[in-house]
Amino acid sequence: MAAAQNRRTTEEAPDVAVDIRDLRISFATDGEPVHAVEGVSLHVRPNEVLAVVGESGSGKTVTAKSILGLLPESASASGAVVLAGNDVVQLSPDQLRQVRGRDVAMVFQEPATALNPVYTVGWQIAEGLRAHGQHSRKQARARAVEILGTVGIPDPQERVDHYPHQFSGGQKQRIVIAMALALGPKVIVADEPTTALDVTVQAEILDLLRRVRDDFGGAIVLITHNMGVVADLADRVAVMYQGEVVEEAGVRELFADPRHEYTQHLLSAVPRLTTAASDSEPAHSAQQQDETAAPLVDARDLEIVYPGRLGRPGFRAVDGVNFTLAPGEVLGLVGESGSGKTTIGRAIVGLTRATGGSLSVLGHEMVGFRERSFRPLRSRVGFVFQDPATSFNPLLSVGEAVAEPLLIHGRAADAREAAASVRQLLDAVHLPTHYAHRYPHELSGGQRQRVSLARALALEPELLVADEPTSALDVSVQARVLEVFSELQQRLGFATLFISHDLAVVGMLADRIGVLYRGELVEYGAGQQVLTDPQHPYTQRLLASVPVPDPVEQQSRREALAAHRAAED
Repeated sequence: MAAAQNRRTTEEAPDVAVDIRDLRISFATDGEPVHAVEGVSLHVRPNEVLAVVGESGSGKTVTAKSILGLLPESASASGAVVLAGNDVVQLSPDQLRQVRGRDVAMVFQEPATALNPVYTVGWQIAEGLRAHGQHSRKQARARAVEILGTVGIPDPQERVDHYPHQFSGGQKQRIVIAMALALGPKVIVADEPTTALDVTVQAEILDLLRRVRDDFGGAIVLITHNMGVVADLADRVAVMYQGEVVEEAGVRELFADPRHEYTQHLLSAVPRLTTAASDSEPAHSAQQQDETAAPLVDARDLEIVYPGRLGRPGFRAVDGVNFTLAPGEVLGLVGESGSGKTTIGRAIVGLTRATGGSLSVLGHEMVGFRERSFRPLRSRVGFVFQDPATSFNPLLSVGEAVAEPLLIHGRAADAREAAASVRQLLDAVHLPTHYAHRYPHELSGGQRQRVSLARALALEPELLVADEPTSALDVSVQARVLEVFSELQQRLGFATLFISHDLAVVGMLADRIGVLYRGELVEYGAGQQVLTDPQHPYTQRLLASVPVPDPVEQQSRREALAAHRAAED
């Protein structure tokens, strides 16, 4: 199948930075071995970005990690991964240590876990330099300062001595890229380098990776599920499905004329940002809303201040915000990290204290509220967490996790009595009822997110707060989760505060959109109006920063964004 669908040329140029030939990788298990990669052949040239895309379990990350020899002990690999004249598959651990950093380096998906919190960022960059024996302590520090400046960290002479927690998410990602660039490797493997970043920060990181390709001459293997990022950065695209490369082509060719059925499905699942006026409406029916009914949430001059410590002033996370949420309505709340959107969501459900103004939730004032008085209303509010893997008790089965709200609020006497409701809830989110006996770690990310939605809806709430519920999902999985969400919202009619930094997703679902910037609501209106005719400069920049899954259009948008930044400067 791979050979039939593959559009790469069989003749390879001699100047290849990395050449993967008939790679096969399997993992030993207690049962039958799992074949993760089945005969993959790929190559990347200098000054080229190859994007490897596919859903979770397709083998793309395993293939990428094989370039660095980072496979676990349970893995068995055959074929060849030729890098700087060496076959990585055949190298010993000592030889691999010499190759990593010098010939190939990796930019990990989550910089917060890639950086050691107890060492300064300068020490961590210098450690890699000194490990290869090429720099003295003084030279390594000087190189760390230089490379931090190269990736755009301000005041590198001072910040080289700062710790990871003293940097923002985007800056930490720049530091991880700096660590990868320190020894001038020929190949950089970037594993989902922008997944957890806001669109404006993501645009800056993509510009930085483009500079790595153009100015440093490096080849980049980009692992991502964001097709907008692929359209913005990649030169060629390889599509993987069930361990095989089912299609490979130049980026413009693949987006314009996808040949394989799976590629067509992948592209059709991508949410599209509507930037031109249209008659389209959100996926749910707006007729559910009762214009005369009292709002479920009413914020007036809302302020949320986190208290300072050790004599320091408090941090004002939300400053004078006004909005309402009507029954049956979906309100999208967007903005960068630190804008206050999650803080508002947590305040609505009583997980964060509102400190000023007014916040009425289901008729209950949340400023100065007491838990005892709000507790009877908790059954009317649901919350979908961003990362269900950390919100579930790993010791509870899926059925026990979904039944937990029913037991706490007295809707069922015991797990046996709750079993029928659990089956109905799992069926409602399109999961087999026998999944009730599984544990969270046995489910995929999309399945866990649907279980999280089932648990939030167990008590049939009037109000649902969804905090970035699809941010880490593959596009095909995200499409299924959003489809389930829209179907349930239309059928059950609950109001939703949908918090996200993905404007395309918010545009699909929301009746109205609020844009937060540094704790202030800078734009608020009908969804299509905000997306097609933004009034505030920040909203305009936010929309211009969103990569779209069309290489031709994305190039024009990138140029427009550069002009917009130049005008701001």
